[in-house]
Amino acid sequence: MPRPPPPPPPPPQTHFTVSLQLPPTSTSLSATNVATTATSQSSLSAHLQPKPTISTTTHESPNTSTSSAEKSRPQTHNSTTTHLSKQSFSEGAFQDELLKACGRAHGVDEVHEAIGVVGTCGVENWSMDLISSLPHQTPQMWEESLLLTVNARPKHVSVYDLQVERGTKFGILYSPGEFPLPSETQSAEFYKTASRMLSDAGYNHYEISSYCKDNFECKHNLTYWDNKSFYGFGLGSTSFLGGFRFSRPKKMKEYAGYDQNLEDRVVGLSEDSFPDPKDMAMDAVMLSFRTAKGLDLKSFRKTFGTSLVHYLCKAYRPFVKSGHVVCLDRHRTLITTDRFCALLSDEEEIEETVAFIRLSDPDGFLLSNELVSLAFQVIAP
Repeated sequence: MPRPPPPPPPPPQTHFTVSLQLPPTSTSLSATNVATTATSQSSLSAHLQPKPTISTTTHESPNTSTSSAEKSRPQTHNSTTTHLSKQSFSEGAFQDELLKACGRAHGVDEVHEAIGVVGTCGVENWSMDLISSLPHQTPQMWEESLLLTVNARPKHVSVYDLQVERGTKFGILYSPGEFPLPSETQSAEFYKTASRMLSDAGYNHYEISSYCKDNFECKHNLTYWDNKSFYGFGLGSTSFLGGFRFSRPKKMKEYAGYDQNLEDRVVGLSEDSFPDPKDMAMDAVMLSFRTAKGLDLKSFRKTFGTSLVHYLCKAYRPFVKSGHVVCLDRHRTLITTDRFCALLSDEEEIEETVAFIRLSDPDGFLLSNELVSLAFQVIAP
């Protein structure tokens, strides 16, 4: 039986993701861990020759932020400059009762302290994560959290709707009677409020859950949303190269052998790693619809064919009329509903005129699951 082909080489500008195994007692990116990061990046530079300056993002809770922020200055190791150039804090909310209800280890005082530390350390590029639809959360509480976030002036803000998942601390604490969650209607209003307040404050709503000041998009996540290739290094990490996805072992015992086999070029791809055209098309739609840019129809048409684009446009006609889906020409100028409906009768006119399809903000984003599902029905009926 022939051996499966080895993973393909990285295309130009491939993104690299490093998954570090921190000690069990580690709660922040200590000096030792910063050195470990630098060593890993230096090794990658020697073998893969990425850009000379590598940016590193740390994600943590406010109660572990002080030591990391104070270490957010360039660290040089073997000619590779490591910049902890983005600090990301998972605040969640600005009300102690909400933080306690969702099992957070920090309080509001520590949130404000973390914000102060970032300012004094001169970290310009930092992000705040907020969670909406928390138990007992009111519209007034949500507006207060958003206002305090705007006043703190982070370059990037992520807004997530609470998901109750098994195995998490909140999943264990959660009880529908004791911790009532907002209704779907209330959650939608929270989302609309965030979109309005952050947009009014000068943040670009560039992705369904993400806002930023000009030129401060999260490059790390844009790699995934744009469906670009990336290498993953570390336990359980996933790589995506040339349409192939493959993962490394999650346990150190298996990882050591895998790493050696990789060095010896005897690691192949499983059958599940080979891309299916329908899956690739669905990934392209799903990921593109997360972004304000939307689906690039020229690129999509080149890969998957003109007919599929025409079928998608026809399927979204009711949602263009309702305002949930927006069509743009190659200059990103809005195509009116009447114009779009008139184009549907001519496949060549659709190809010539409609360059992008995106979800409207905020109503289209709120309906994203249904609209993506509709695309799946068209792609794989």
